Amino acid sequence: MSLKLTSLVAQIISWITAVLSIYYIYILLYLRKGWQKIPIHTPYTSKDVKTKVSVLIAARNEADNISKTIEAVIAQNYPKELFELIVVDDHSTDNTSLIIASYADRGVRLIQLNEREKLNSYKKKAISKAIAVAKGELMVATDADCYMGDNWLRSIVTLYEQKGYKLISSPVLYYQEKNYFERLQALEFLYLIGLGAASIGINKPSTCNGANLAYRRDVFYELGGFQGIDDLASGDDELFLHKVAEKYPAGIGFCKAREAVVFTEAKENLRAFIRQRKRWASKSTRYKNKAIVVLGVSIWLFNVMILLNAILSLFFHEFGYILLFSLFAKIGVELLFLLPLTGFVNRKKLLFNLPLLSMLHVLYIIYIGIAGNTGKYYWKGRMVK
Repeated sequence: MSLKLTSLVAQIISWITAVLSIYYIYILLYLRKGWQKIPIHTPYTSKDVKTKVSVLIAARNEADNISKTIEAVIAQNYPKELFELIVVDDHSTDNTSLIIASYADRGVRLIQLNEREKLNSYKKKAISKAIAVAKGELMVATDADCYMGDNWLRSIVTLYEQKGYKLISSPVLYYQEKNYFERLQALEFLYLIGLGAASIGINKPSTCNGANLAYRRDVFYELGGFQGIDDLASGDDELFLHKVAEKYPAGIGFCKAREAVVFTEAKENLRAFIRQRKRWASKSTRYKNKAIVVLGVSIWLFNVMILLNAILSLFFHEFGYILLFSLFAKIGVELLFLLPLTGFVNRKKLLFNLPLLSMLHVLYIIYIGIAGNTGKYYWKGRMVK
């Protein structure tokens, strides 16, 4: 390659990288404001709640976890006559259904899926079955491997009663990390939860997590439930969020309360982590709001350019300057975004892991952006798409 051509290519790549870096800085600072716009919610205890709630759990082969989750739900500081717990066993091959059934005398209702024809979306089917028999006004979904404090339900419902939201997303966090890999996951997961919350704060809902999601039963049926998104295994959370946002753009809230946090555990190894993230990424091309898709593609390209500059800097030193600029921009703005989030959950020590995580994130984003939107993946022992 001639010196002149090399210089031209370097300039083009540098300009693209610089523009994408500045765009990334702008987006995260804008989203940081979105997080700050959401007021801290303090669940009231001075007066009674009045909303009847149905807590929904879809479980498959969760014999090791389901008892802890059920115990946490039935221990809620919420009037017993105003909430019910419905657990759907999704063709478990272990003792999950027997454990759930053992709680029948404490008001826990068990439903067992018996679908003979192969489905691609067993979880959506399970949730739909539960909602069909639910008696509550507000559906509150969580997962079978989660834990929550005693005021979890009260936090969500008091926000619902104050604001009248159609759908409420609430925080999910990793806890009890056993090693450095899981601590990295905890910070990365907090970043994702923060992005979803912040997008709600700027009235442009993008993501949420099905482990802590509440919505009105009548709205679920008004929008046709999961119809139109039931061909994907995942998406009972984000894709349904987008259905609600399309009809009720101002009807979505985020419960910014420590009492509303649901806790779950990080993935035990890289293989399980990649499978989970591929599943999450598989929903992105089905987003109704194409502006969110464009944003995701732009961030993916930003990470591609960082990697390209890193490779080229091994041969041409001029690419090293823009590489350093983009990396410092990425780490710096992510620090600014994560500071209030880690403060909210009292986990600022996780920020010491940010420089390494931010660099590893480049490779992760590039790979997941491709793998998550092509082919199939394993989920709960099944090959799905």
